[in-house]
Amino acid sequence: MRKPALTSTASYQALETHAIEAEDWHLRALFAADPQRFERMSVEAAGLFLDYSKNRVDGRTLELLAALARERGVEQQRDAMFAGEKINNTENRAVLHAALRAPIDTRLVVDGQDVIAEVHAVLARMKAFTDAVRNGDWLGHTGKPITDIVNIGIGGSDLGPKMACLALRPFAHPRLAMHFVSNVDGHDIDAALSRVDPQTTLFIIASKTFTTAETMMNAQTARQWFLQQAPEEALPKHFVAVSTNEQAVSRFGIDTANMFPFWDWVGGRYSVWSAIGLPVALCVGFGYFSDFLAGAHAMDVHFRSAPVEQNMPMLLGLIGFWNREFIGCPSVSIAPYHQDLNRFPAYLQQLEMESNGKRVTRDGDLADTETCPVIWGECGTNGQHAYFQMLHQGTDITPIDFIAALRPAHDLYNHHAALLANCFAQSEAFMKGKTADEVRKDLQEQGLSLAEIERLTPHKTFPGNRPSNTILMDYLNPATLGALIALYEHKTFVQGVLWDVNSFDQWGVELGKVLAKQVEAELTGETNPGQHDSSTNGLIERARAAV
Repeated sequence: MRKPALTSTASYQALETHAIEAEDWHLRALFAADPQRFERMSVEAAGLFLDYSKNRVDGRTLELLAALARERGVEQQRDAMFAGEKINNTENRAVLHAALRAPIDTRLVVDGQDVIAEVHAVLARMKAFTDAVRNGDWLGHTGKPITDIVNIGIGGSDLGPKMACLALRPFAHPRLAMHFVSNVDGHDIDAALSRVDPQTTLFIIASKTFTTAETMMNAQTARQWFLQQAPEEALPKHFVAVSTNEQAVSRFGIDTANMFPFWDWVGGRYSVWSAIGLPVALCVGFGYFSDFLAGAHAMDVHFRSAPVEQNMPMLLGLIGFWNREFIGCPSVSIAPYHQDLNRFPAYLQQLEMESNGKRVTRDGDLADTETCPVIWGECGTNGQHAYFQMLHQGTDITPIDFIAALRPAHDLYNHHAALLANCFAQSEAFMKGKTADEVRKDLQEQGLSLAEIERLTPHKTFPGNRPSNTILMDYLNPATLGALIALYEHKTFVQGVLWDVNSFDQWGVELGKVLAKQVEAELTGETNPGQHDSSTNGLIERARAAV
C-alpha cells in the first residue's frame, strides 16, 4: 500500500496550523514563561544527556510531532528494521547495522542466516588478529613488529574508522600510528607512503567487492610501492582485506585467512561496527572496541523501548524535522566542543545526507516537502572564529548541535573550563540574542554620542531565537562515542521515515562514477573526446594538453 503524501496527513496539517501560531514565539519568552523548561525538555540515555529546551517548541509542538511519528509509522518501521525485515526496498535488503553490536546471546535469523552468530564469529577473528598485532606477535617480513597501520578505503570505509580513531586518541596503542587514505588524488597516498617503513607497515584494504575504483587504485599503488622494497611472498605479512571477494583478494596477494567479511545488509555509512572497524580495534584494542559496540547497543535498547516523548533519537529527529519543515532551516551545523571529535561533522555529513538526501519517496513519487538539510560544522572554538558570525546575524536560521564532554582526557582544567564556558555561552547567546535597547544601554554606558549610538545599534543587535541542542557526556570514551554515533544513526532513520525516503540506498553516487570511467579513458588517450557537451570536452582537452 502506498503511503499518503506527507502534507496530506492530519498530523502534518495540524503542525502547519500550529506553526502559524508559533511564528511570533521567541525563546526568551518561552523560558521566562516556564521556569521548569530545562528539566522538562531534557532526556538522558546510554551515557548521553540531551538538552533540547533551546528549540522553538512547546509542549503542544511535541505532542503534534509525536502524533506525526505515530501516523507515519516510525515505531513500526523501527521494529521492522530490528526484526530484519527488508526495509531497504530498492535493493531488497534488510538493514541490520544494529545487529553488529548486539550481544552474543541475542538471536536473529534472516533468510536462514543466524546473523548474530556470524557477526560474533567475525568479531572473534578480529580479536585474535588485533591482539596479535598489538602484542607484537604479528611480525613483518623482516621480523620487526608493526608500527604503522594504513587503512585504504573510501566513504564509510574511511570516514567511520578515521573519525573513531581520532576521537579515541587517548586510548590508542602507543606503538601504532594510524594513517588513512581515501582520495584517488595521488597526493593522499603519496603523503601516507612517505611517512611509513615497508618493513613495519600493515595495509588494510577495505572494499566489500574489492572493485571500488578509488580504493583499488590506491591499493595497487601501495602494493607496487611495497614490492619495490620487498619480495612478493612478503605481501601476506603486510596486507589484509575487509572484503567478501575471495578470488580478487587472493589475486592481489592477500591470504584469504586474513580477509574479514561483512554483509550486504550493512551500508557503508553504517559499517564502522563491522570488520570495517578493524582499524579502530587495532588502534584502541578489542576490549575498548567491545565497549564501543556496547555503547551503541545501549542506545539501540533505548531507541527500541522508550516512548516517543522520552526517546532521545526520536526527539532529536522530530525537532530537526520541525526546524526543517516549519521554521525553514536549510542546514544544520554540528559543533563538537572537543578537539578529538574534529571529524565528527564530516562523518555526519555522509550519514545524514547520503541517507536522506533524496527527492523521491520509497514508492518513487516526488517528495512533497523539503527533505534532508545540509549538514556541516567544525570544532568549537574554531568555528566561533570562522562562521558563527553568520549563525548569529545571517539571514538564514541554522540550528546548531553543541556536543561536549564534562570531563577532559587531560589535566589542563583551565583549558576545559574555557572550552565549556564558550560552549554554554554560545548556546545562550543564540537563544537570547541582544535587543536594540540592550545595545543602546551598553553604548550609553561607554559614553558614545547619541548619533554614534544610533549608527552602531543595528550592527550590534542580535535577533537571537536561534534553535540549538546540547548533547553532553561525562567524558568521551569508547562507550559514549558508540552511543553518540548510534543516536545520530537513529535520528537519521526517524527523519527518513517521516519523509518516506529510503535511507539505506545511495543511487545518487553512481552516475558520476559511471561517467568518470569514460572521461578517464579520454584523458589517458585510450579513446578520443567528443561525446560530451562543449564545456566537458574543453576541460578534457585542456587536461590532455597539460600532460
